[in-house]
Amino acid sequence: MSDSYDTPDQRNLLDQTAQGVIGQPLDRPEGALKACGQATYAAEHDLTNCAEGVLVGATIGCGRVVRIHRDEVLAMPGVLAIYADQAMLRRNAQGTAGEAPIQDVTTVDYYGQPVALVVAESFEQATAAAKALRVDYDVTTDADFDPAAVEYEPSEEADELGDLDRAMDEAAFSIDRTFTTEAHNSAAMEPHASIADWDGRKLTLYGSFQMLKYNVKELADSLGVAEKNVRILSPYIGGGFGSKLGISHDAVSAALAARELGRPVRVTLTRQQVFETITRRSETRQRLRLACDRQGRLTGIGHEAWVTNLPDEGFAEPVTQATKFLYAGQNRRLALSIGRVQLTTAGSVRAPGEAVGMQVLEAAMDEMAEAAGIDPIEFRKRNLPAELPGEGLPYSSRMLTEALDRGARSFGWDQRHQQPCQRREGEWWIGMGVASAARVNILSKAEARVTLRADGGVLVESDQTDLGTGSYAILGQIAAEMLGVPIDRTDVALGDSDLPAGAGSGGSWGATSTGSAVFRACEAIRATLAHKLSVDVDELRLKDGLANDRPVTELLDKDLVETGRIEPGKTMKDYSQASYGAFFCEAAVNAFTGETRIRRMTGAFGFGRVLNAKTARSQCLGGMVWGIGSALTEAMEFDHRTGRLMTHDLAEYHVPVHRDVPAIEVILLEERDTVASPLQAKGVGELGICGAAGAVANAIYNACGVRLHSFPMTPDKLVGRLPDPVGA
Repeated sequence: MSDSYDTPDQRNLLDQTAQGVIGQPLDRPEGALKACGQATYAAEHDLTNCAEGVLVGATIGCGRVVRIHRDEVLAMPGVLAIYADQAMLRRNAQGTAGEAPIQDVTTVDYYGQPVALVVAESFEQATAAAKALRVDYDVTTDADFDPAAVEYEPSEEADELGDLDRAMDEAAFSIDRTFTTEAHNSAAMEPHASIADWDGRKLTLYGSFQMLKYNVKELADSLGVAEKNVRILSPYIGGGFGSKLGISHDAVSAALAARELGRPVRVTLTRQQVFETITRRSETRQRLRLACDRQGRLTGIGHEAWVTNLPDEGFAEPVTQATKFLYAGQNRRLALSIGRVQLTTAGSVRAPGEAVGMQVLEAAMDEMAEAAGIDPIEFRKRNLPAELPGEGLPYSSRMLTEALDRGARSFGWDQRHQQPCQRREGEWWIGMGVASAARVNILSKAEARVTLRADGGVLVESDQTDLGTGSYAILGQIAAEMLGVPIDRTDVALGDSDLPAGAGSGGSWGATSTGSAVFRACEAIRATLAHKLSVDVDELRLKDGLANDRPVTELLDKDLVETGRIEPGKTMKDYSQASYGAFFCEAAVNAFTGETRIRRMTGAFGFGRVLNAKTARSQCLGGMVWGIGSALTEAMEFDHRTGRLMTHDLAEYHVPVHRDVPAIEVILLEERDTVASPLQAKGVGELGICGAAGAVANAIYNACGVRLHSFPMTPDKLVGRLPDPVGA
């Protein structure tokens, strides 16, 4: 069998197997360890004679290090060394193949950038010494820190079709709006941390990383060693959301110091350092132009976005990614431009592109529906294209209509008032909003090894990581289902770079890609079992350790070991692939203060086969919570005079807390997408955030009649524009 996935798999094999565990809401096998504090995270490994390192951040936004006053700090109690090595990272890596890490900390690119590492016997001694270390700088006086003041250049060729300007002029109804969104931080629960330990030329690094097959290469490149001499262990990760796609400052600095000192070194970023030095989601400015005829059919759609990043960084937030495939409109212009600023590196944060692009698109679609006098759900359904606009590719599957209809019924959309300011409860205006959800689906190259042991148990092995998303559970379920083994006899080993290279965790591709590799390894084992039974593989029935009613152990005189492989093929090129859904929100806006409270939310999602209903629901729910944050609270605020991040911890960067999050309903819509993967499943990890903030924005308008075009929609933006609270 070719590794390439070129032809849709229409066998529905997982619907014919007998074990009955696939799709079930099974608990995570490592859940108890995490809940009881027994899962060992990156900083918690107990290595003998481990020294402690603390990074020192730059106190300027751009320039060069002139001198580090080492002597007075080296004389402090417990201090072992100070490093400012040219091999240290000045920007964390992005976690992609072929990327060369940007090194040499004597050049300062942004405020807070690590410029030195202080290592001491204890963490307290290292912290005190790092605070005492004086650094002299040559400051660049003409650096750009303000996204509003820089020049922007196209980051790619604009995607144009037809004549959008003419469509706008001739439209029965049209809107032309400019929106802004603020920068976001991943703010994962576990801070970035690494422990480096050398055994001769071989480095073992205990870290918190998402993409080990790339991280090994990045770390080896940084240190100037062969990849075969680098091993990364990352079995448990306390969240990542893109911030741990690439190696970060802690990994390289710990490895350099440990090699020099000849003993293990631990480096953990403080929460402030995480905010200041780890990739942000770029702020955006977005212009949306929509034109439609009198029947409410889009004739034109324009989406232009302006984002920022550091000089020499190739990443640009792909804001218009979903606009390309989501709605019709024969006249189109999609464009992305980038400006260069001396702020923290911009990179992939959960659902790069759709997370901020779709909330704006969906707010604009609501305005367009109102201008045309059509219900927002009907307007969306009326404008779903039959094929990918401009390219003619078919959709692999699309559950958007079903999500809108199912969600509307469950949420009670028929109780919504079409006009705003129609429902008041005491001092609160109440309104409802809707938005579509969509996230591109990607199948990524992956390998996994599956062992059917002679005792009848199963072992699944891959360097695939688990961010808390459920990889341990899902990969075990796939193997258990395919091989007819009880789930409690199925073991899963992940997060070790010495294991076969999985897809990694990112882009919502981990479960389906590495899961497909597990699926293929199990297929090979099934073929061997069928041969041993002298039956055709289609006649093989595996359940509870029996193969066609015969104990599997009777067929095995040794372990059966197979490595499965998958890589994207023709199906990725011949079809438009995405997961879809719909959000429904009821918001209350205080008539006096402008405070917004979310009272309830519903999300309905279709993403192919559901592999584990519990972990899938958790992912959708978590995305919706982030959507609430994006709509109402989350913003990285920089001082544009110095480049300093002012909201650099969870006291100032406001993520939603329990009081901000209502009861959330998640509806999972089962389907089979044979194009997406052999599992007939698609990614779900990022879908729940894509468009969610747009539903909140639309609910705010329906409640109080104020259309805001700036996210987050904080009370100060509302309070001066609200209806008279007394006269209403």
